[in-house]
Amino acid sequence: MRIDKYLWCVRYYKTRSIATEACKKGHITVNGQEAKPSKEVFPSDKITLRKDQITYILSVLDVPQNRVGPKLVDIYRKDETPAEAFEHLELLKLSKEHYRTKGQGRPTKKDRRDIEDYTIDPDEHHEEPTE
Repeated sequence: MRIDKYLWCVRYYKTRSIATEACKKGHITVNGQEAKPSKEVFPSDKITLRKDQITYILSVLDVPQNRVGPKLVDIYRKDETPAEAFEHLELLKLSKEHYRTKGQGRPTKKDRRDIEDYTIDPDEHHEEPTE
């Protein structure tokens, strides 16, 4: 089965065309090699895909005939994605919510200064005069 069709069948992508685009952009590798959409997938292959700032690692257990229901997905793949990847995504969401709620517009001068104070090394501001 083609890699784009497989990822659509096991519900990693909503449509096959989105899966095809991900392949073309280089977001998907099979056994360590970048995969074209027409790459064939076989049981025991390792698939790595980058989606929503998470790098998923999958093992192909079997190849489905058609798109399967969400409860049956585990029959066809084993998800080996480390838990840290999901924790990192959760941390990103929390940091975005903390800083600025949606619809508040551009940052103010005070916001910009706060960001600069946070990002710039304090040793850079105070340089000793050289003689």
